[in-house]
Amino acid sequence: MMRERRKIVEMWRRGVARALVTLVRVEGSSYRRTGARLLVGSDGSYAGAISGGCLEAEVLRKAQWMTRSGAVVERYSTLFDDTAEIPYGLGCGGTVDLLIEPVGTAVFEALMEAMEASLRGEARRVVTRLPDGDVGLQRTVLDEHGRVLFGERAASDASFDEWLDAPQRLILFGAGDDAQPMVKMAGLMGWNATVVDGRPQWGRTERFPEAARVMVGDSFDSVKMLAISEHDAVVVMTHSYEQDRMWLAGVMPCAPRYLGLLGARHRSALLVREVAVRLGWSVERACSGLFAPVGLDLGGDGAEAIALAVIAEVQACIEGKLGISRRMTAEMVEEQVALGGAARYLQGQCAL
Repeated sequence: MMRERRKIVEMWRRGVARALVTLVRVEGSSYRRTGARLLVGSDGSYAGAISGGCLEAEVLRKAQWMTRSGAVVERYSTLFDDTAEIPYGLGCGGTVDLLIEPVGTAVFEALMEAMEASLRGEARRVVTRLPDGDVGLQRTVLDEHGRVLFGERAASDASFDEWLDAPQRLILFGAGDDAQPMVKMAGLMGWNATVVDGRPQWGRTERFPEAARVMVGDSFDSVKMLAISEHDAVVVMTHSYEQDRMWLAGVMPCAPRYLGLLGARHRSALLVREVAVRLGWSVERACSGLFAPVGLDLGGDGAEAIALAVIAEVQACIEGKLGISRRMTAEMVEEQVALGGAARYLQGQCAL
């Protein structure tokens, strides 16, 4: 949805929008979640989606006509039932309510500005009272601290309450060729990717055109500049043992929501044990916040397959769907170290 939000804001800024459609209620099955949006343009263009394709044509054709007297809520059935009174039976398995509102109103502009602010990293809460009879559409916008930015104080019985979160931030320590497809896939997800590398020949903006930021850094000061938080996802993938050790030691105390380490099991085990000693942590504590081997076990080989596995695991982490992730334990660390010997990391290959 984050990428769609960007496209909707871009279309709004072009000045061709004529109506906005928001999925506000779902009963049964639906291809999209509540909060999905479709911005309708005057030139036949559109941005976003509110179904798997079964409702868009109908809504695009009628949206401007439906909103000639203001915002309305229309109900559509996606059950396959030719006798139903509610349109639009196409077999998707549920009933949805769509808020269809005209552009140019104060409440519409407030929503668009909130969406734009969220893309800058400023989360917003949007509380909407759907039109009902003689009562028109009402909307309140608040910042992440609860301060009202538009409208009146949000009511507890609001019809539709949503958070517009900032884009997921993905920070890659390592600007090798295998980082490039990872940044591209992050861009497709609508995330903001930051790439950090101590080697100027690798940490160049032209190598990562989809990245929000490319930095050259080789010290703890770089970690401090990034202000890594519990909302971020981080992957350490420099292919340098010393650099990986330095970045891990700097990032682990920040406790990002996802911290992945690229490399062979034995190499990763040695790194975890050394970083734990450097931080004064137990190995168990160091392992608890680390994904190693990095990425879901999807199979395949090469940079693109690794990128897909990592992006999929970060997405699963965000959505709380980590049932099949591979995690390193303290027992695995000691086993790998005992089996390999301290010098074996020099021959290790950085692979899943």
